[in-house]
Amino acid sequence: MSCLTTHVLDIGHGVPARGVTVALYRLQKGEWKAIATAATNADGRIDSPFLPVEPLPGEYQLVFHIGEYYAKREVETFLSTVPVRFVLSSPQEHYHVPLLVSPWGYQTYRGS
Repeated sequence: MSCLTTHVLDIGHGVPARGVTVALYRLQKGEWKAIATAATNADGRIDSPFLPVEPLPGEYQLVFHIGEYYAKREVETFLSTVPVRFVLSSPQEHYHVPLLVSPWGYQTYRGS
């Protein structure tokens, strides 16, 4: 079974990013359609996969609400939201899309 998972690490403070709201969208007929929304746990992870069943191949987007995360911690940030767009081409594979974030920048990659 394939699935999509994510986690967020606050590399500016050296901790998992707890309480980050993450929304998942799928591009359908030229428009982004909301699929799911969840918040990261104490380990910076979403407790269950966003797509626990076989997803349709296509373009997806995770939107990480980083500005809210830093505002709750009273930390100045350059970022508001971080959108990460990617293509799911093999429905039978597992996709892990982590986010490494600091108040001033971010990095992502396809993890395992």
